[in-house]
Amino acid sequence: MDWFDRLALFTPLDYAAVSLLVTAWLVIGWRIEHPGRHPSVSRLMGQYRRDWMVQMVTRQPRIFDAQTLSTLRQGTSFFASATMIAIGGAFAMIGNSDRLTGLANQLTLESDPAIVWEIKVLVIVAFLANAFLKFVWSHRLFGYCAVLMAATPNEPDHDAAYDTAAQAAEINIFAARSFNRGLRSVYFALAASAWLLGGGALLFAALLTFGVLWRREFASQSRKVLMRRNARDADTPS
Repeated sequence: MDWFDRLALFTPLDYAAVSLLVTAWLVIGWRIEHPGRHPSVSRLMGQYRRDWMVQMVTRQPRIFDAQTLSTLRQGTSFFASATMIAIGGAFAMIGNSDRLTGLANQLTLESDPAIVWEIKVLVIVAFLANAFLKFVWSHRLFGYCAVLMAATPNEPDHDAAYDTAAQAAEINIFAARSFNRGLRSVYFALAASAWLLGGGALLFAALLTFGVLWRREFASQSRKVLMRRNARDADTPS
């Protein structure tokens, strides 16, 4: 069976659903990182990370900062391990095509060939693989941030103190951005699993995932709390 025959096994609804899934993933990621006048939770947290590094310069000792960064690194390590296990499980399903086909047929009451289900699982794997790479890079960036924090002079009057702290803050923000990208890939990997139930289920899952991420970044209670600072700054006379 060549690629044209394999592509013919999918319906126009399947292609529309996959296109929507990928488009939703790209659009929500771009919107979160380029929010314009209405900042997302991720962008709002970026400023607090900068403030953290400023406070770190004068905090003695810096045990709290080290513990906080260690907690962030543990989170990235956990998700990287979890996604690797999920990828291994997905490849195990592909390797046992008979069991995969039997399970899928029970879910949908359809008798599609094994290659259809394998391709659907590979879409999930693609999102999980992207998430794994983002988590690993985030873990490494948090390590760079730890080095920069350790290199920040203890004396606030030192010429390099706040410059090094600012560098640490930007690396911290880059690490958090990569971590958030990994989380979004996990969300859309879960949405992609709905394709096992059919193209219509995938369409619904893609839209639902997009809506959940939009609400959490732009209409959540946590965003309202973070925006209080912006409101106070606007009310403060210059």
